[in-house]
Amino acid sequence: MRRAVLRLCTLSKGLLTPGRGLTQGSQNPENQRVFHIHEVRDKLREIVGASTNWRDHVKAMEERKLLQSFLAKSQEELPPRRMKDSYVEVLLPLGSQPELREKYLTVQNAIRFGRILEDLDSLGVLICYMHTKMHSTKMSPLSIVTALVDKIDMHKKCLSPEQDIKFCGHVSWVGKTSMEVKMQMFQLHGNEFCPVLEATFVMVARDSENKRSAFVNPLIPEGPEEEELFRQGEFNKGRRVAFSSASLLKMAPSAEERMTIHEMFLNTLDPKTISFRSRVLPRNAVWMENSKLKSLEICHPQERNIFNRIFGGFLMRKAYELGWATACNFGGSRPFVVAVDDIMFQKPVEVGSLLFLSSQVCYTQGNYIQVRVHSEVATLQNKEHTTTNVFHFTFMSEKEVPLVFPRTYGESMLYLDGQRHFNSMSAPVALRNDYLVEP
Repeated sequence: MRRAVLRLCTLSKGLLTPGRGLTQGSQNPENQRVFHIHEVRDKLREIVGASTNWRDHVKAMEERKLLQSFLAKSQEELPPRRMKDSYVEVLLPLGSQPELREKYLTVQNAIRFGRILEDLDSLGVLICYMHTKMHSTKMSPLSIVTALVDKIDMHKKCLSPEQDIKFCGHVSWVGKTSMEVKMQMFQLHGNEFCPVLEATFVMVARDSENKRSAFVNPLIPEGPEEEELFRQGEFNKGRRVAFSSASLLKMAPSAEERMTIHEMFLNTLDPKTISFRSRVLPRNAVWMENSKLKSLEICHPQERNIFNRIFGGFLMRKAYELGWATACNFGGSRPFVVAVDDIMFQKPVEVGSLLFLSSQVCYTQGNYIQVRVHSEVATLQNKEHTTTNVFHFTFMSEKEVPLVFPRTYGESMLYLDGQRHFNSMSAPVALRNDYLVEP
């Protein structure tokens, strides 16, 4: 990960001028145009030819069918690209344009991290469109969607709502139909942009109608640093496969994990009754079932993406905000996010759906709170619920939090899953108390 930081900084110094908006590394300087964060989604609509009016969305999607002939029949047909070809930088001018602050501001004068998640999601898609850009057609025949948020690691909780923020990133690994995108976020301190977070997203390419997979341009790394980034992408893919194969939904817990659960069970037995049925909580502990919060969202057209499904960033923001509220309610103080990982977009959410979010604390350690948010949808006509996402957030409280204890076997599996995600977290650095990252 540290190498990735260095590489992104190197690209930034080589291609960009501080304070610029969005810069595409593959274009000549005279053709470059400055974009601000609010223009990113407009740029995406332009790339795919999406309509800004909901009443026209069916017609716009019908027109995209005509782009099918531009799709490559194999990856070998597509020209290879370099990492700097997809390099993008976006400026969020909270300091120089204070009218933008309202959207990103909490009542405690902190930055809404849920809004940052939305921006990262849009930026990741735009980066992939830069990698797959075709000169033979104005609109892209590809439908690029977020498949997975692999990892977001915070370096600081120091985010001022009065200083400019800069996002940058590029494609770091490519498969046949998928792309890994590494992004960074910086904030201006004095005359220098300082790193705040690193994010790794996985995007997939679909055909013009978003029905089946489509090939993307291969990636050619240049130099040892880029080769290391590409190898890291291969490693990440293998790690995700291994983590999925070892899922507690597929395999029994390890011997060490079974011992952990058994010891927790013994610690909750009432010594007065000598019975497996009589359970009492140890001191400074909470039953997992009492750490839940739920919410319901109606998915209106305003929250649609360029393909007229609900915007993935919106789903992440709503899940994060509920997760933050859960950690706040559980810990008794205002928490800040340390890490986000393993968000799998299992099923798209259609406009008009009812979105049910259920959040609970599944693991705690010291000041840390691991929160799991489960997302499911139901249509107005069909009451059957379908899982769309599972979100994992790691928060840190300002004070030590109670232990959370599972009561059932299902809750024990949630506890172990939370422990696994917590143990995969990168260690936070340079955490300060002046500005919190909040919902």
